[in-house]
Amino acid sequence: QLQLVESGGGLVQPGGSLRLSCAASGFTLDAYAIGWFRQAPGKEREGVSGISSRYTTYYLDSVKGRFTISRDNAKNTVYLQMNSLKPEDTAVYYCAAEYPDPYHSGWPRSIRRADFGSWGQGTQVTVSS
Repeated sequence: QLQLVESGGGLVQPGGSLRLSCAASGFTLDAYAIGWFRQAPGKEREGVSGISSRYTTYYLDSVKGRFTISRDNAKNTVYLQMNSLKPEDTAVYYCAAEYPDPYHSGWPRSIRRADFGSWGQGTQVTVSS
C-alpha cells in the first residue's frame, strides 16, 4: 500500500530546468527520510539528494548549487528542482523513502540504495540539444 510516484521528467536542453515530484500514498511522509537517486545506462544507481524529517538536506557534490530538494508535508509530496541541467544529468530518477528517518541527526558523505526501503518507478530525464 505504500507507494511513491515520480513525475516531471522529460527532455530538456542543456542549461534548462525541470522540477520532479514524488507523491506518496498509503502513508504520511512527514516522519520519513526521502531521497532522490538516478541511474544512467550501465552505471550504478547514485544518490543525488535527500531531505530528512527535520528538513535537513543532502546533495551530491556534482549537483550542489544546481538542484534543490524540498518537501510539502501538507501535499505529501517531495520535489527536486533541477536547474542548469547538463547532459551528464541524463538518467532515470527515482525517489525513495525510509522509516524511521535515519538522518534526523545528520547526513553521511553519501547515500546508498540499500539505505532506503521503498521506491518509486522512476521518471526519465534527458538533457540533450
